Amino acid sequence: MIRILLLATALLIPGVISAQLVNIESKRVQTDSIRFTLDADFSFNHTNNDGSQVNQIDAALTTQLKSKDLRKIYFFLGNYKLIDSGEENLQNAWFLHGRFNYKFSQLLRFETFLQGQYNQLLVVEQRNLIGAGLRVKWIDKERFTGYAGNSYLYEMESSDRAGTTNYNHRNSTYLTLSYKAKSQKFSITNTVYYQPLYRDVKDYRILEQFRLDIPLSTWLKVFTLYNYYFDSKTPLNTEEYTSNLNLGVGIRI
Repeated sequence: MIRILLLATALLIPGVISAQLVNIESKRVQTDSIRFTLDADFSFNHTNNDGSQVNQIDAALTTQLKSKDLRKIYFFLGNYKLIDSGEENLQNAWFLHGRFNYKFSQLLRFETFLQGQYNQLLVVEQRNLIGAGLRVKWIDKERFTGYAGNSYLYEMESSDRAGTTNYNHRNSTYLTLSYKAKSQKFSITNTVYYQPLYRDVKDYRILEQFRLDIPLSTWLKVFTLYNYYFDSKTPLNTEEYTSNLNLGVGIRI
């Protein structure tokens, strides 16, 4: 009964992200033999400073489905974040991502994806994109797994503050390394993304993410997530960065 209540709570609140570049690697399910998974993360924070109250909700829903031959992979991620001071929303952000993978071999895959996101705090409040590329497994050990990928992105960036809407062609490169303890008591994933414009490599974005998961049972876990995001050139011709540390609880069925 407790498990059902936790899952229902997570499903009713679409999930969370604070930067406009999002780490999909931490949400993938890397076990080849698992055909269907559903993950839900949820965290809540309440702060009261001399009567000034702030509530924060962070949640995420991820699902992955594989074909019978395990070569085709369908992946979906939904996130939502709200920080409410009672008088106004200090932050409102959402993120949706859909992806298809086709496995050519144990080492090489093709992937294509669609993505939409919004964050009221950043100069680029809304970004929508479509992309495709290749993904390579560069480490395949008992405890360590590593992936690298390179993709082409076509994106639309909208900024209310700058009063602009830009259509860009970007390259996206990522490198990820995961470690799973022999005792299965914890797992660690670290990922770096680099996304420059093709026409101007000085205009780029970087995301660094570190994630620690500690299972409490076969379906319940606690996690720590740290993100650092940097944009070298916004539509206002300024640099922008965000960092976020999040502690929470998640489930998997």
